[in-house]
Amino acid sequence: MTTVDENSTDAAYLERCIELAEAALAAGDDPFGSVLVGADGTVLGEDHNHETTASDPTAHPELALARWAARHLPPDQRAGATVYTSGEHCPMCAAAHGWVGLGRIVFAASSAQLAAWRAEWGLPPSPVTAFPITDVVPGIEVTGPVAPYDERVRVLHERAARNRAQTKLIP
Repeated sequence: MTTVDENSTDAAYLERCIELAEAALAAGDDPFGSVLVGADGTVLGEDHNHETTASDPTAHPELALARWAARHLPPDQRAGATVYTSGEHCPMCAAAHGWVGLGRIVFAASSAQLAAWRAEWGLPPSPVTAFPITDVVPGIEVTGPVAPYDERVRVLHERAARNRAQTKLIP
């Protein structure tokens, strides 16, 4: 578990990821949010999960940002960029990150944490095995999970689980 100074740049971007995850949840999607930041600190893009609202189980924000970066940034700028995200990349998003050549990843909550929470709440496991990012993209610089943001992400996912239970849409 990692911690960051609440006044740090990392904390500000993780805070934005939480806000984006909250927006996804409010829209009816799972609570994931991500921000792509250039080496100079410029926010290059941000997105949140759109799986339910787009009827596309691959509509993850990390994948959308990787695709955007591939189209709009030269390789050196991609390598210097950082992806901040509320949840550790799934294998699909980690692969996209690696193929595009993006740099550092900072995530609030890990895939292992999310899997444990889902089991605790009686939910079925994800249809895709959760691997650590570094198993998919060896050698990449990764920071996470980051306290206290991981606990805030847990609360959002618990709320999503309760919402599904109430509407009987548990996947």
